Amino acid sequence: MNNQNLLRGVFLVAISIVFGVWSLRYQIGAFSHAGPGLFPLLVSGVLLLIGIATVVRARFVAPIPMAFNFRNIAIVLASLCGFAFISEHANMILGILFLVFCSTYAGTSYSWVRNVKISAVLIAIAFAMSKLLGVNLPLY
Repeated sequence: MNNQNLLRGVFLVAISIVFGVWSLRYQIGAFSHAGPGLFPLLVSGVLLLIGIATVVRARFVAPIPMAFNFRNIAIVLASLCGFAFISEHANMILGILFLVFCSTYAGTSYSWVRNVKISAVLIAIAFAMSKLLGVNLPLY
């Protein structure tokens, strides 16, 4: 089982099942009056469908050997930790900027223009969640 596509799908299915079962510990409610377990259950359901589609697709495409690039894993983990630290001690906008600009060093090409666009979209989503949904985020 050294197929990257198959392992990716199995991992998504496993994560979705864990979070789906865990969300059943909370009250689900109904769509008209949602409980705290409804959103994680819906997200894990969508993730389960994506995982199943990935597993099925892996049977029809050429297998890709599994390889780990520990440098890229470390870069992404460091950017996530930096995002959490900066968001807690400064503000979330700076944390988003750090996350995007730092984590893209793990990719194959680096474009500051693309990073600015991604950051702008993520900041807009954070503002929408704060202003429209009332989520308490430390944006500034």
